[in-house]
Amino acid sequence: MKRWRGRGSLGRGTTSEDLKSGILIAEDDPVSRRLLEAFLRKLNYRVMVATNGLEALRILQSDAAPPIAILDWMMPEMEGPEVCRSIRAHAGNPYIYILMLTARTLKDDLLLGLESGADDYLTKPFDAQELRARLHVGQRILDLQRSLIEAREDLRFQATHDTLTGISNRGAVLEVLAREHSRHTRKGGPFGIILVDLDHFKEVNDTYGHLAGDLVLKEASRRMSACIRAYDVLGRYGGEEFLLVIPTSNEAGTLVLAERIRVSLASKAIALEQNEIRVTASLGVAICNDNKTTVPTLLRMCDEALYRAKREGRNRSALAPAEAADSSVGAETSPIHSKS
Repeated sequence: MKRWRGRGSLGRGTTSEDLKSGILIAEDDPVSRRLLEAFLRKLNYRVMVATNGLEALRILQSDAAPPIAILDWMMPEMEGPEVCRSIRAHAGNPYIYILMLTARTLKDDLLLGLESGADDYLTKPFDAQELRARLHVGQRILDLQRSLIEAREDLRFQATHDTLTGISNRGAVLEVLAREHSRHTRKGGPFGIILVDLDHFKEVNDTYGHLAGDLVLKEASRRMSACIRAYDVLGRYGGEEFLLVIPTSNEAGTLVLAERIRVSLASKAIALEQNEIRVTASLGVAICNDNKTTVPTLLRMCDEALYRAKREGRNRSALAPAEAADSSVGAETSPIHSKS
């Protein structure tokens, strides 16, 4: 049974800041356990207690696992080194800093504890100031690890997202397209893509400046993101072009989405500091519903549909005809007209 003592409690909604002061005591001796708990509470740790090794392992493998654990070496059901080995065998994030508490003082025993996965050890009876110092070391290591994880996630985000708009970048959205095409090849079922190009965007930059152009791109991205489902993917394809990958969507559904995006972009002016800019977009729509259509062919179909929409007046959607999948140039059939 999990028992949090001290101020507050931890659960599935716990934040990293809450967990920073969490600590587990795994000790079967009631006297030693109470002494440790009282001392840690004075240090403002949020204390969790286990009375045997198996209980300690369950806690440390749970969603509410604290980041620091003090494990007694000798415990019923599972000894401290066994708990360490089990935790390290399934290592993940966040890291758990383990301090082994033992009455053993032989060098071979201490080495065995460290080799099992413990980060440090403390001999019984524990010295309060020594324990405080070792906990400070553990907290510094955990803080460093947290910083490294955050830096790694930032780099991962930067590698897959457009720095201006925050949506997927070209490489990431094309990777999503390749995965969706692979899924389609294996399992069947249509999916759609939409290529969006903001009309006369160069005039925005020339008239109002590039900062205004950046604001338009960000607002356009926000409006398009608000139109799509959680599992649809929007990416910046290049400049003022955007690519959407729409899984499990047929021709009718993809066209409805394209029109929703077009109307969302055109219906309301984008406010700048001293001006308002009305922006429209031309959209090309292509559907993949057979195993003969490759990713390059699908992109070409979509691109040709987009340029047909532009030639026929802009601020409209155009559907790539299915037969374009087998031809080098898209057929000039009637597009979907939606004048605002």
